Amino acid sequence: MSKRKYLLFLLLLAGMSTAFSQSPEKGEETETDTVVLHKLEQWRDLKFGLLMHWGTYSQWGIVESWSLCSEDEDWCRRKMSNYADYCREYTRLKTTFNPVKFDPVKWAAAARYAGMKYVIFTTKHHDGFCMFDTKQTSYRITDRDCPFHVNPKANVTKEIFNAFRAQGFWTGAYFSKPDWHCNDYWAEEWATPTRNVNYSIKKYPQRWQKYCDFTYSQIKELMSEYGKVDILWLDGGWVDPKNGQDVNMPKIAGMARSFQRDLLVVDRSVTGKYENYRTPEQEIPDHLLSYPWETCMTMATSWSYVPGDIYKPTGKIIHMLAEIVCKGGNYLLNIGPSPEGEWADSAYVRLRDIGDWMKINGQAIYRSRPVEPYKSGKWCFTGGPDGTVYAIYLAEPGEHMAETMLIKGLKVKNGSIVDLLGAKAPLKCKRAEDGDLLISVPARLRQNPPCKHAWVFAIRLAQR
Repeated sequence: MSKRKYLLFLLLLAGMSTAFSQSPEKGEETETDTVVLHKLEQWRDLKFGLLMHWGTYSQWGIVESWSLCSEDEDWCRRKMSNYADYCREYTRLKTTFNPVKFDPVKWAAAARYAGMKYVIFTTKHHDGFCMFDTKQTSYRITDRDCPFHVNPKANVTKEIFNAFRAQGFWTGAYFSKPDWHCNDYWAEEWATPTRNVNYSIKKYPQRWQKYCDFTYSQIKELMSEYGKVDILWLDGGWVDPKNGQDVNMPKIAGMARSFQRDLLVVDRSVTGKYENYRTPEQEIPDHLLSYPWETCMTMATSWSYVPGDIYKPTGKIIHMLAEIVCKGGNYLLNIGPSPEGEWADSAYVRLRDIGDWMKINGQAIYRSRPVEPYKSGKWCFTGGPDGTVYAIYLAEPGEHMAETMLIKGLKVKNGSIVDLLGAKAPLKCKRAEDGDLLISVPARLRQNPPCKHAWVFAIRLAQR
């Protein structure tokens, strides 16, 4: 979208939507770099992205990393009672990790068909195992002790980024600030009772500085050796100056943007300048938020691969997408690859069905902005760049369109023009006494709707 058209878009929606901006907390520093802010607006146009949690833990079909953390043992049971033995066996998973069916081109094609526009990949989770060719540690997929290191695709992060970029995706690097394998974060001299650094930083500042240098160097590798990177998605929000764990984010962000000028930095749950957008997890906010945000959510029940995991129905995923977008957010949907490097068939089926819906209705999603009343009952509302308002009806499984569809909450005048996306001709409509919109749906569309799961009515409003 050109700058002129974008300004016109904002003017067209000025009377219909709540102003959307970063709302800092009192005394909180916010991003002021115009290059980054422009990139953030472009990111808001994308709406739908893919997240992947993948690592050696997939071989056991367990939750990523957390079984190593003693404070989470109550919900993350281990396969053996002796903690030291468990940690040794977990670390040894590196020596058997061999995902020979890894095919990122196939993943990228399926994600593109679904209408996804950006990808975030776990280059390193909290357990410290690196899915990229870092030179800072041997605990990596390209090390000689990992059988996959001889595979031409061994540097899976580079392969994923290249494959998805070729399909037009933005790329993002998930990176864990805490590293439970690094001896300068979880020092072997002491116990590890919590997820936090297990020694006194004040007492051992030089050790902490070594850890900061290690973190900086790994991020530098990702920012300088892996082509265009659009998002640095940092996890482990307890590594925070307010919690006494300062990894020097100004230095990290400055270095990262020296290689990737318009990089978005997402220092998750650490509010301020280096959290360019926020990331509520496994939930959709109840209302419109006043800052850029993205719901990250699993397609199945687990972030990581679990054999036989149950995947959300397509209709539910589409409904969530519509609700997130109508409240001003993006939807980042996670798939966990198997230890062989495959996605479950259920994931491909969902992506295909989502793509079928998006091909008909995508104009109500991409480049849209929230429009009052945002959500009303089963209706979600978005606004397009040309001023069109989209009313998305979230249909129940097996539900049929009624002869008359009442759109409550969107006040219009007589003379508005309504189209059902995927149909060929405008529908008859009129203004109800209270200003709500009544749409007449002909029998041919009720009997043979253009899509499943959710129907989208495009409304060109008469002058109000």
